[in-house]
Amino acid sequence: MSLFSKSSVKDKKITAEVCVHHLWFTDEDYARLGTRIKWNPAIKTRVDRDALRSALISGKLDIVATDHAPHLLSEKEGGCLKASSGGPLVQHSLQAMLELSLQGLGSKEFVVEKMCHAPADLFQVKERGYIREGYFADLVLVNPNKPCAVDKNNILYKCGWSPFEGETFRHSIEKTFVNGNLVFDNGNVVESASGEALTFDR
Repeated sequence: MSLFSKSSVKDKKITAEVCVHHLWFTDEDYARLGTRIKWNPAIKTRVDRDALRSALISGKLDIVATDHAPHLLSEKEGGCLKASSGGPLVQHSLQAMLELSLQGLGSKEFVVEKMCHAPADLFQVKERGYIREGYFADLVLVNPNKPCAVDKNNILYKCGWSPFEGETFRHSIEKTFVNGNLVFDNGNVVESASGEALTFDR
């Protein structure tokens, strides 16, 4: 159950979102990851990260989003003044948020609310964001009892890297459906997702 009513996001005139990487990383990670975690806005202190987490739980932040800027590693070189900002985040965003849920950042239902329901409600995306009869079947099947270690062998990005390399998430993604079509099955891409323009209730 969400901490907030569904109408609260729809009724807001000013909304805010937070990206997964700002909820996960801190400036303590620069020593290990360097410019791989260079983003705009920048990754800042643990105090800043914890403030974002608190704002998400309190409802001051409405949506959990992802930055997906899959630069080649060569584009992330050259130090903070030269390296490109951004990184590949889509593949492991749900697992990262479920991991944070296990650490106390809201329930699994809260994760679904912030990553699925709230975006659909806010932007009035028609027939998506919920599991309902007549809605598009955009679904992810998660195994909560199968850990997943992120390494180059299971990264699907064409850029070939992830800022989460070396992390072990306690959830695995087993299947993904887009528009009702199975497109990911236990580590294998089944077919290219059949794209379709979003429609809006406006």
